[in-house]
Amino acid sequence: MTRRPPEWIGPLLTRLGTARAEDFTRLTTPAEGGRESAVLVLLGEQPGAGPDVLVLQRAATLRNHAGQPAFPGGAADPEDADVRATALREANEEVGLDPTSVTVLAELPKLWIPVSDFVVTPVLAWWHDPHPVHPREPAEVAHVARLPVSELVDPANRMRVRHPSGWIGPAFSARGMLVWGFTAGVLATLLEMGGWARPWPHGRVVELPPSGATPAPSAGTDNADETALR
Repeated sequence: MTRRPPEWIGPLLTRLGTARAEDFTRLTTPAEGGRESAVLVLLGEQPGAGPDVLVLQRAATLRNHAGQPAFPGGAADPEDADVRATALREANEEVGLDPTSVTVLAELPKLWIPVSDFVVTPVLAWWHDPHPVHPREPAEVAHVARLPVSELVDPANRMRVRHPSGWIGPAFSARGMLVWGFTAGVLATLLEMGGWARPWPHGRVVELPPSGATPAPSAGTDNADETALR
């Protein structure tokens, strides 16, 4: 049965109807090549907290992207029917998400991450029947959180981070998590498109402690030669 999303998602869906990759990135997604992957941008709502988005934190011991925040997701498997199936399968494997609790709403434009040569499709979904989630593989996922949109758009919780490599991009501080990189870039664009963003001090730049991982490309990068999303 199709579940109707709440009214507050409406403006975002309308805007996504005409969204292009250029709205998220300065990089041209290659017509061929790149490893197909998908992430699940899962919007929910909790009494007293309002709308939220599901974000996980990678384990600090991983070889790649150690300790980084991320949407659930990963590379496509041959048996996946499409990018929606990839996003839902990965979310189930990583945090135990029940695919039947989710209503997929839209596929965002494909975004290219040159450093890993991944072509990522963010899949937007409504969590119509939320349930407890947790790291299913602690060696891969350290933490899972539902981050309220109200906290993400609070100017006190927004900043830009500078990686030791010199990369600079947007970031959010919420529920004890520092969200940066690709995930923060997609979030920043979606918050603008949904009409939820509030003015914040773009001059606030903090140093990102070294984590042993190269930062994922992100929206909002200042470096013209950076292989990163907008």
